[in-house]
Amino acid sequence: MPFRFRRGNMNARNNEGFGLAFAQHSGMECTAMKLLLINGNTNAAITDRAAAHTRALLPRLGLSGTVVGVTARFGAHYIATRAASAIAQHAVLDALAEHGAGHDGIIIACFGDPGLEAARELSTAPVVGMADASLTIGFRQASRIAFITGGAAWVPMLEEFCLLRGYSREQVLVRAVAPDGGMIAADPQGAIAMLAQAARDAAAEGAGAVVLGGAGLAGLAPRVAAASGIAVLDSLDCAVMAVAEAVAQPSPTPTPSSGLSPALAALLAG
Repeated sequence: MPFRFRRGNMNARNNEGFGLAFAQHSGMECTAMKLLLINGNTNAAITDRAAAHTRALLPRLGLSGTVVGVTARFGAHYIATRAASAIAQHAVLDALAEHGAGHDGIIIACFGDPGLEAARELSTAPVVGMADASLTIGFRQASRIAFITGGAAWVPMLEEFCLLRGYSREQVLVRAVAPDGGMIAADPQGAIAMLAQAARDAAAEGAGAVVLGGAGLAGLAPRVAAASGIAVLDSLDCAVMAVAEAVAQPSPTPTPSSGLSPALAALLAG
């Protein structure tokens, strides 16, 4: 059963017990997962922060497992342009090739999900992106949602990301505060007031679910919720929930066949 936040109540108290609600209502019986977090930028501090947040989150979701964080070998220190995002796609695939084996689920820990479709094409394990998962979780809660992130350059890029998935600018309100995610990660407390105001503004515009987007913003949702009075989802939390649901899905039953080579039959059988 997919997790659903209580619809129609944007009070910040909904952030309390969020993990408990997922654990109680997901209906999943997961064995311990081996998760790989791939950070598409070269900022190892953000990788460490995202991995630590995920490790702490798992038991709150009623889940268990190990989390390995990997930082891109090359590219931008923080992704804030289309060119940097394009390079990050290569860096994500490079990291997947080097570290992907042996993991049950993979999270691209970079809002905007560079290389998501290509990684899914190559990986035998489920691959989840933070922005894509935030759409999935967010639209379970409301028919209009908001993405709040750092850096104005991300607004058109995320709007295009949503449009490619069939969501209009009216369905997903993309808003940004002036500091980019790297700056916010370096001074999170200094950004809380700006993020809280953006959350209030998005709710006033009719967003029924507000998502705080970006690995550099991971863990700030409770503080933004407390400062704004608005329930706020964390995009990394959304990704962890989505990958847990994907890992819990049963493997498809192989279709009976005949005349295949042993190698192809083994591949189809998984």
